[in-house]
Amino acid sequence: MPAEMEPIPLSALQHAVYCLRQAALIHLERLWAENRFTAEGDVLHAVADKGGNRKARGVRRVLSLPLSSERLNLIGTADLVEFHGDTPFPVEYKRGKPKLHRADEVQLCAQALCLEEMTGQPVPQGALFYAQTKRRVVVPFDPDLRALTEATATDLAAVFSSSQTPPPTPHKSRCRACSLQELCRPETFARPVRQWRDRMLSKALEER
Repeated sequence: MPAEMEPIPLSALQHAVYCLRQAALIHLERLWAENRFTAEGDVLHAVADKGGNRKARGVRRVLSLPLSSERLNLIGTADLVEFHGDTPFPVEYKRGKPKLHRADEVQLCAQALCLEEMTGQPVPQGALFYAQTKRRVVVPFDPDLRALTEATATDLAAVFSSSQTPPPTPHKSRCRACSLQELCRPETFARPVRQWRDRMLSKALEER
């Protein structure tokens, strides 16, 4: 990881799993557009953004905790981290309900990887709280999720290093819910993300 590269925001990993092009448009090209879903998310995070630290029933709860990972070049803020003794337990607030894709889980797992590096303690699981269901979904940080999270961070590092925005996701149903649809114009692209990623990987290998 180049030392001069700016840290990757934790939120960018969620965007990248959903659509790598969306992540690049937001975090590389600095484009953004609001819709109902983003507005609802802003309201949900308003309480956590106030920060704070309190203890209840032996569990210390820290709101809006800054996180970072030097190894993965990540930086961001956890909505809530509960400390059960010395063991951190990250909690991320989300609008809606659990998704079919793993974007939310990857963002949460990235927080866990940061916490492990920062505290030296294992973080075996965390939780996603969904506003629509008003329930927590416990997420185990198993080897598959950890591998997906690190691979996503690697993909993002390649995008930021190349300064090239990839083509849209092949999952067209995701485009309909995306606030950037008008800015992205996915219908004008034919080259799939996998071809773009393979080309970028081949270029990186040639440069070694």
